[in-house]
Amino acid sequence: MEDIIIGTEAVRDGVVTRYELQRWYRPIFGNVHAPKNRMITLRDRIFAAWLFSRREGIVTGLAASALHGSAWVDRDIDIELVFKFPRAPRGIIARDDRIQADEWTRIAGIPVATAERTAFDLGRFRRYDALSRLDALMQVKPYTVDDVMRLTERYKGARGVAKLKAVLPLVDGGAQSPMESWWREVVIDSGFPKPTTQIPVVDEFGRHVRYLDFGWREFQVAVEYDGDQHQTDRTQYLKDRWVIPELRRLRWTVISVVKEDDPVRVIGDLREALVARGWRGAVQIPRYAYASPRRRAHGDAPNLHSGRGSAS
Repeated sequence: MEDIIIGTEAVRDGVVTRYELQRWYRPIFGNVHAPKNRMITLRDRIFAAWLFSRREGIVTGLAASALHGSAWVDRDIDIELVFKFPRAPRGIIARDDRIQADEWTRIAGIPVATAERTAFDLGRFRRYDALSRLDALMQVKPYTVDDVMRLTERYKGARGVAKLKAVLPLVDGGAQSPMESWWREVVIDSGFPKPTTQIPVVDEFGRHVRYLDFGWREFQVAVEYDGDQHQTDRTQYLKDRWVIPELRRLRWTVISVVKEDDPVRVIGDLREALVARGWRGAVQIPRYAYASPRRRAHGDAPNLHSGRGSAS
């Protein structure tokens, strides 16, 4: 990233001439430039945003989660910085928030919010996908809910804290994809007991059969989210097909879902399966479950249950 430069600073220090800057570089953010022939990565954009802040900002939010190792983060996301700048350029979100010394670290020389502080900000500011982003972060950089809750005490009254407190009890680092987190949230918001993720199933001889995405061991009912790889990977498809009869033999009821499935139908099937195994409880379909398949497929369905969902 050493060839990403602050233009005026590089000219002043003799790193490049004005002509070379105009001829061979292009701006990423304002006065921050990269070589024209360089393929700009997310890490490059994060570094450029930090340079734009005159090396004073602290990376947080989704960009920080990516630096910690979280998956499923697009290259063109807005870079969130804890930095006072009222008119940040497009592609940078500057938050004039307080942050203390024990809430940030350095990754590749860039100041980055710790996993706990990143979770604190993700839960407060992610509008539709807070749970999946918190799950993904916990999977690669384990943090405790208690540590994040301590930040809510430190910053009482901060924007979005109520939303964060609502979603934190649902966080589970066992989720394997954003849509798996989304379906788990639908299930919880519908009134079912909180499920366990990555349930190991063994046969009567102790041989491993399968890890199930999430479900209830006591009822032997589980939900499996089938992502795109199940449709394109022949080996995965055959493996899934072979294991289903064995799960049935072991008395597991497994409901498979894809992103385009109607949650209302899935909730009905799940209730029927759990009731057949002895569960007695009420189900209430959350409003966002009625979103169109297209919105669900693009992860646009908001969380509206119990007041959660709109940005505070």
